[in-house]
Parts: sequence; structure tokens; C-alpha cells
Amino acid sequence: MKLITPRPYADPETAARELVRISAGIEPVQDGRIYIEKINWPMLADLKATPADYKAGLDLAVARGWLWLHESGTYVTLTEAGKEILA
Repeated sequence: MKLITPRPYADPETAARELVRISAGIEPVQDGRIYIEKINWPMLADLKATPADYKAGLDLAVARGWLWLHESGTYVTLTEAGKEILA
């Protein structure tokens, strides 16, 4: 008997790729900005990722250069490297 449910986004690589996919589907505002709530809401509420899974995925996407996170943490920008992994 299993008492836990599987967490598909426990792997940071999977979470990072999903965040990039979500970001690509959002119409950016001024200067390519994508407000952080536009990507965290689908990840946390719709896909049921945990906050730790979301944070690990975001950190990995930024470290790999797929997303650029503003120092204030209020928005991200999808980079060319991020667009390339979607192709």
C-alpha cells in the first residue's frame, strides 16, 4: 500500500522545462517581461507542483539560461536558449 502520491515535478529538470513551456505560452508585456505570477499560478495551482518543486525548477531554468529572472523577482524573460529547448 502506498500512502504518497507521485510528484511529477520533483525532478528539477522536469519542473524547469515545464516552466519554460508555460512561459512560452504567455504573451509578454513591455520588453518581453512575463510577470512571475503568470508562471507560478499554472505551476502551483493547475499542475499541483509544490512550492519547493517550483523553486527548484525556476532556479535550474535560470542557471541554465532558459529564463532570466529580474533581481526584484517580479518578472522573467524567456531567453533564446529557452526558446531553443522548445523546438
